[in-house]
Amino acid sequence: MNIEQQIATELDVKPAQVAAAIGLLDEGATVPFIARYRKEVTQGLDDTQLRQLEQRLGYLRELEERRGAILKSIDEQGKLDDALRDRILAVTTKTELEDLYLPYKPKRRTKAQIAREAGLEPLALALLNDPTLQPEAEAARFVDADKGVADARAALDGARQILMERFAEDATLLSSLREYFWEHAELKSSVVDGKQQEGRKFADYFDYSEAIRKIPSHRALALFRGRNEGVLNLGLDIPDVADIHPCEARIAAHFGIADRGRAADRWLLQAVAWTWKVKLHNKLEVELNLRLREMAEAAAIDVFGRNLGDLLLAAPAGPKCCMGLDPGLRTGVKVAVIDATGKLLETATIYPHAPKNRWDESIATLAKLARSHGVELVSIGNGTASRETDRLVAELARRHPELKLTQVVVSEAGASVYSASELAAREFPDLDVSLRGAVSIARRLQDPLAELVKIDPKSIGVGQYQHDVNQTALGRKLDAVVEDCVNSVGVDVNTASAPLLMRVSGLSKTLAENIVAFRDEHGAFRNRKLLKKVPRLGPKAFEQAAGFLRIRDGDDPVDASAVHPEAYPVVKRICEFTGKPVAELIGDSELLRSLDPARFTDEKFGLPTVRDIIGELEKPGRDPRPEFTTASFRDGVETLADLEPEMVLEGVVTNVTHFGAFVDIGVHQDGLVHISCLADRFVKDPHDVVSAGQVVKVKVLEVDLERKRIALTMRLKDSARDHAAPKGPRNDRRPPKKRQPRQPSQPAAQSAMAAAFARAKK
Repeated sequence: MNIEQQIATELDVKPAQVAAAIGLLDEGATVPFIARYRKEVTQGLDDTQLRQLEQRLGYLRELEERRGAILKSIDEQGKLDDALRDRILAVTTKTELEDLYLPYKPKRRTKAQIAREAGLEPLALALLNDPTLQPEAEAARFVDADKGVADARAALDGARQILMERFAEDATLLSSLREYFWEHAELKSSVVDGKQQEGRKFADYFDYSEAIRKIPSHRALALFRGRNEGVLNLGLDIPDVADIHPCEARIAAHFGIADRGRAADRWLLQAVAWTWKVKLHNKLEVELNLRLREMAEAAAIDVFGRNLGDLLLAAPAGPKCCMGLDPGLRTGVKVAVIDATGKLLETATIYPHAPKNRWDESIATLAKLARSHGVELVSIGNGTASRETDRLVAELARRHPELKLTQVVVSEAGASVYSASELAAREFPDLDVSLRGAVSIARRLQDPLAELVKIDPKSIGVGQYQHDVNQTALGRKLDAVVEDCVNSVGVDVNTASAPLLMRVSGLSKTLAENIVAFRDEHGAFRNRKLLKKVPRLGPKAFEQAAGFLRIRDGDDPVDASAVHPEAYPVVKRICEFTGKPVAELIGDSELLRSLDPARFTDEKFGLPTVRDIIGELEKPGRDPRPEFTTASFRDGVETLADLEPEMVLEGVVTNVTHFGAFVDIGVHQDGLVHISCLADRFVKDPHDVVSAGQVVKVKVLEVDLERKRIALTMRLKDSARDHAAPKGPRNDRRPPKKRQPRQPSQPAAQSAMAAAFARAKK
């Protein structure tokens, strides 16, 4: 199959859809643009399918490039026949391709090559093809001191090296062994001598084993981290091998080798055993550990991406005057007041907590700021002194009910990164770094998406083992998530910052900065056509970006919607048909729902696009994000010591992993709701039940003060008395399997070999 056919098969779509999407991507179109404005071209491929297509396209094109290089290399060696060419053209993975190339790959001078140069290949092939030959007698014929073959033993050693290389480079055998080893091998870990105390955080893995194919992402990454830190030894093998190793049996079976009492049988079996022990075991162990790591990293990256998406699309409080508080003890609480558009109005620093304890003075300062600027919302960072500051604002609200304040505790993850960034320095050159954090905390309550795009997604802290995974792949995934989120919501071109604009389809950092500069010089954009006057914003960039840029209260009300300017003729036809100007047509649900979309289609715009246009006219610029809600932390519950089993509390989901969800309940330490405690039904994926930023009710099951761990449940009927503390790595209730002592090896016998063959055939 060609690339289009292969991707179409994997995505279960038509090759024509894939070919159309590839054409658009190659022309520079972005995934959000294709998904929203080219539905007719791709016949309705959505953004998820397009992201998968884009990723596979990159892989398969790299595969084709490598395939071409390998064919050229083998052809230049004069070893490329039609059968080999067909096999190379048929493979669908890079691993299979490299397996086929292995015998022809230029390599350093090996023992097998030296043996061939000494003329020992005929000896090796003779013994392999006719095991009735007597090895020593046959080898004596090849003794040649001038060629470095001193005696029959040296000849047999050289012949064995040739067979070992031949066995180890057989592509079909390699593929078979790799999958057999993956299905049956166990990854075992043990503690490095003397590292028991230093590496106690890995204590769950000091004596651990589990089938490699069953190890979940978080456990795999923990094991690799333990090895990288010099705490754990890792080994991979098939357990309980008493006699002949099953992989040795498979090698022997592949080449028709068996102990039938013939003269060369045992010599050949020894070559097989050495092939496995010397050449293949370590090679496959490295490969399968790499496969496990790649799978674990892919799963971890996916978790991070989904959590980031949930956080970016969290409900915005909206354009309201907000006061941000960045809590602190000795250094004080930093205060920043912003208006409804996010503009900084005033800052202050108060010292309500120990050691200064200026409680009443701090309340007076906050009341003055709130009254002076008409503050409606108070956003409190969830770091150190968060609950104490939350209590301060509650006291402020009680003393001054006329202010009608609503207080919300928000995640301050990444606020310090933003504060010290070049972007923050340009935005607030005269503002102290510590106060910039308070501005970020206030703004992320108003509009989480607009503020969080200013921060490197890796610093937002909603991943698992994020520093252990491939950073390039992680960055690519997170950038795609941010791009999809920004474009699904749309951007107000007259208020958006450059970091937000640069995430819009088709806009680079330079174009985003040019838009802001043009806006600062010429005033607000009155219509989308003016975007074409922005320096370096050409027709292609306009095509990609215009539909995602909103202009509210401008010359054309359609500019505030997601209708692309290229589709304005369709809007005009609808207006002419209904006899209403566009301003009256927008929002007239009854009229718009009565229209037949097919009436307004043409060669360029089909039913999917017309339906989207009518939907946008009904609710122009609709926001896909949920309604704004807040969690209320219980008074008097501020530290781990305040928690008691059976308490029912409200909290906010901060992170979702494969093994459960972490919930902030206001005690400076997130609690874990294990996957088994998320719902009254079986849960395969925690994301099916909860998402980052969601407000949930939980019950406390157990508190471990020493390890600072909190076990929670969302099944409120559960009883703490019946709760068994979660076992295993990172509170995973599935305990790791203890290592079993290996059986002592027995001398090889014909019956043992027969049993091994039987296992291999199964």
